[in-house]
Amino acid sequence: MIRSGIGYDIHRFADGLRLILGGVEIAHARGLEGHSDADVLSHAIADALLGAIGAGDIGEHFPNTDESIRGISSIEILKRVAKLLAEKNARVLNVDATVIAEAPKIAPHTLVMRQKLAAAIGVSESNVSVKATTNEKLGPIGQAEGIAAIAIATVEMVERDRRARRKQSGRPGGPSLPS
Repeated sequence: MIRSGIGYDIHRFADGLRLILGGVEIAHARGLEGHSDADVLSHAIADALLGAIGAGDIGEHFPNTDESIRGISSIEILKRVAKLLAEKNARVLNVDATVIAEAPKIAPHTLVMRQKLAAAIGVSESNVSVKATTNEKLGPIGQAEGIAAIAIATVEMVERDRRARRKQSGRPGGPSLPS
């Protein structure tokens, strides 16, 4: 069965913090504020993956009330989400994400972001797309108050043992039909 999930995240800028997007540190005057490293791109992807398997959201699995994960790398969050997908027998087919920011320029960093994100979720970088756009100076993002990201993930739910299902049905080709 093929399933998709959508993720969205937004964080405000704050002075004195590093800016991490897609696991890549980007030189910028301000970073994003959050309980973890505030990597909005990784968070949006994590939410999309969790949504695709019906497993809630990032806040449920990594609550900002859990002091043991304060400052956690969002790439580590993605690795843990990938482990959960494997436990649920889900295979990532594709991730497509967009970062929305007035500054800094994201495009020069997307190749390395794709590599880091793909490695974290255990897929080829050809299965991960990262794009960037601005908000045309509209709203809080457009006024450079923060950065947002949106992502969609498509996964395949793999059956554990098709032979066991066929055996239960009593037919070599599939489940029995009602008479």
